[in-house]
Amino acid sequence: MKIVITGGAGFLGRRLAIRLLEKGSLTDSAGHVRIISEILLVDVVAPEGMSDPRLRILTGDVSDIELLRQAIDGATTSVFHLAAVVSGQAELDFDLGMRINLDASRQLLEICRSLGHKPKVVFTSSVAVYGGKLPEVVQDSTALNPQSSYGAQKAIAELLLNDFSRRGFVDGRVLRLPTISVRPGKPNKAASSFASGIIREPLQGQETVCPVSPDLRLWLQSPRKAIDSLIAGHDLPGSAFGNNRTINLPGISVSVGEMVAALEKVAGQSATQHIRWEPDPLVQRIVGSWPGCWDTSRATALGFAGDADFESIVRAFIEDDLSATNA
Repeated sequence: MKIVITGGAGFLGRRLAIRLLEKGSLTDSAGHVRIISEILLVDVVAPEGMSDPRLRILTGDVSDIELLRQAIDGATTSVFHLAAVVSGQAELDFDLGMRINLDASRQLLEICRSLGHKPKVVFTSSVAVYGGKLPEVVQDSTALNPQSSYGAQKAIAELLLNDFSRRGFVDGRVLRLPTISVRPGKPNKAASSFASGIIREPLQGQETVCPVSPDLRLWLQSPRKAIDSLIAGHDLPGSAFGNNRTINLPGISVSVGEMVAALEKVAGQSATQHIRWEPDPLVQRIVGSWPGCWDTSRATALGFAGDADFESIVRAFIEDDLSATNA
């Protein structure tokens, strides 16, 4: 069984690959559990510190159709399409966002269609597909109304994958991820980068800036649950989705002020004193347009599970990332 992960050198791509190597098998479109023989990581850079005979690495621009043709072939059973230009960067560079988030996604689907063997395609989408005046709890029936280029690109790609699945070209599933917190590493250009930075940096004794108001509410999921969801979403049979291949994944609704309070409960005031509040209207506008909570009854019925609370997310980051860094 050959698995392709675009964005394979990224934070989620690396973790997914490691988990799949540990798991050793996945369920194909016919419902058969198959041994993973190859995982191909596709990204602009090669991931560091990963070694396994089942791993292969292909570097290049995911919008390069020849690169995608090298990556996806008749032996490819499944594709996890994680590669994307993040929200803030897509807003600042429209052409880059369109090329990576939309054009590359369509090219990937067209290659899968041309091969004719209907591989599974898992596409990660975002809370950013929603926007405007939203109900307190977003429903599956709530209209998509993105207020950023990133959100629009993700929404279009969702519709494409649903139609390619309806036509029988791929066995697709769209997993709308909550904002992932806490991400390890350094801040990136995502508008939501602060959602990790206000926890990650203070826990390491470093100064950080929170660009939004304490009452801004976010819909969050831990890295642990994100990886669990990607694998669970892959292994579900296509019939479980009915005529809608898109799932709003479970998360927790928490205000930025509540996030800081949870950090203080876990690490004390010595951690929260490293946070400076400096409003950024662009970040507030983008992230403030996203839903702070959505109905996940459909996802729960399909077996997906979320985090207990934000305090447990902070503790998981300490266990999974800080402990490994300091070991």
